[in-house]
Amino acid sequence: MSPLSRAPREPARVSQFLGFSLAGETYAIELLRIREIIEHVPITRVPGMPPTVLGVISLRGRVVPVVDLAVRFGLEPRPLTRWTCFVIVEVLLEGEPTAIGVLADTVNEVLDLGPEDIEPPPTFGTRAPVDFLRGLGRREQTFILLLDLDRVLSTRELLGALAGVGT
Repeated sequence: MSPLSRAPREPARVSQFLGFSLAGETYAIELLRIREIIEHVPITRVPGMPPTVLGVISLRGRVVPVVDLAVRFGLEPRPLTRWTCFVIVEVLLEGEPTAIGVLADTVNEVLDLGPEDIEPPPTFGTRAPVDFLRGLGRREQTFILLLDLDRVLSTRELLGALAGVGT
């Protein structure tokens, strides 16, 4: 028996995700990518932006583009409610960490998912394109769509949003 086979196995790592609702479906983003959650504030529209980019907000004096993922998934814009909020995430744009606001209808809960709780993305039956999904998280009797932020938030669109406001 080799020394490696006698070594204790590391327990599978549990990852945490923030669940949120968007146009009637539940999605989740890895918690490590989230900076904060803030209430909805007025959005400043920026001319020439793609429909996915709603505009920008001021977050403690910094310009933060806001993206509506429902529109990105080809759905109609939804009315704002008292539960509408922004999930501020961090993405790398040209190697620089950049804050992006993701419009959410509601924020639900933090989920602990181990590797055994994550299935490959479904090939059909979701409104989000499969390319935007990291997997399908199993939570008791339900499933949650796990988003791949690096694919959902296209660098080209976001750089256009930031350039449009002169940052």
